[in-house]
Amino acid sequence: MSQAKKKKDKGAELQAPRGTRDFYPEDMRRRNWLFDHFRETATRFAFEEVDAPMVEHAELFTRKAGEEIVDQLYHFEIHDRHLALRPEMTPSIARMVIARQGGMRFPIRWFTVTQNWRYERMTRGRRREHFQWNMDIWGEPGVEAEAELLSAMMTTFDALGLARGQVKIRLNSRALLEESLREGVLKGRPEVFEPLCVVIDKIDKIGGDAVAEQLCDPEGGIELSQGEAERVLEMLGARSLDEAERFAAKGSQALADLRRLYDLLDAYGIADEVPFDASVVRGLAYYTGVVFEAFDAGGTLRAIAGGGRYDRLAETLGGKPVPAAGFGFGDAVIGELLSDEDLWPDLSRQVEDVVYAFGEAEKTAAIGVADRLRRDGRRVELCLGRSKLKRVMADADKNGAARVYLIGEEELSRGVVKVKDLASKQEHEEALAGDR
Repeated sequence: MSQAKKKKDKGAELQAPRGTRDFYPEDMRRRNWLFDHFRETATRFAFEEVDAPMVEHAELFTRKAGEEIVDQLYHFEIHDRHLALRPEMTPSIARMVIARQGGMRFPIRWFTVTQNWRYERMTRGRRREHFQWNMDIWGEPGVEAEAELLSAMMTTFDALGLARGQVKIRLNSRALLEESLREGVLKGRPEVFEPLCVVIDKIDKIGGDAVAEQLCDPEGGIELSQGEAERVLEMLGARSLDEAERFAAKGSQALADLRRLYDLLDAYGIADEVPFDASVVRGLAYYTGVVFEAFDAGGTLRAIAGGGRYDRLAETLGGKPVPAAGFGFGDAVIGELLSDEDLWPDLSRQVEDVVYAFGEAEKTAAIGVADRLRRDGRRVELCLGRSKLKRVMADADKNGAARVYLIGEEELSRGVVKVKDLASKQEHEEALAGDR
């Protein structure tokens, strides 16, 4: 190996792997602020937080996920076990539900904030490692579950400072699409529906002509005629329930569910933020009913969040049938949107008090003051080493501290600590006695 190659490889070892991130303090402040909003919304909607291992048996994600996600797995074999880093949380939640299915009282409302991994082509807002907020309702068969989830999502957009209209949640029903297709172009070929959804899910990325070409490809497994492909694209162009009704089966239950859902969304006050869009199908194979995706109104970013109904997932993984609906909301795309809209708050260090000793003789007393303040619930920085007072005062002011506690030889001799209030510029003294 050449010296240049060795040097390059050594340099790469000191960088985070491509598609992953380091979180420095300023990044962690933003991340925590965002996650706090996720948790605040979830708890306001009476959801409980759960978690699961980052490493799962690979089969959990390959049984019913869809071809794309299988190709993106970070997976490995060790001690005769085939394991994978989780690419998403829903299958893990399903596994947890199945484990306690016999003794669980439904419906349940769970949420997670987890780190996930997919080896995929990176674009703006798309990383190979990302965090995702999930909210899931298990055991509720009606569209009341979807309405509650969509309201939670919109509540979060509001809390993050995004004005109504800056984000739209496009909504469709795979059940409606499936009913319509099986009455028509897929009649007698029900097994083709799921791979067809994988193809038409790409319509925003590759366009209608390319989708039609893949639908007609004699080696693609779907093999529609040109006329059938055009019929599918025509169905995907529906942008209202009245338009969708033209393609729906007579007496369609899926269409009735959608009309009921929009009545509920109107009651939540968010119906105008959730336009119907028949082209939304979601790429994951386990979706069975309503599906939805949130996008910035400008259309400059990929999906911010997405989800829907997956009533057959538990059964597919070996459990008893249980209806379920949920969504995943990643941190990367919403972060890009908040930056574009200049909505990230100014998040400084959370320091309330600074304690400074002028010399070694005063260090013990300074520790006592810091300890007392911390036991009182204050966020306290105890100055270490021999920092200059001018710098300590400047840093305290920059970090938003309220007070600086100063202990010098003269203060120690009198058993007091000098307290400077940075807002009022006033000083007073407090007794050291009883600090410990």
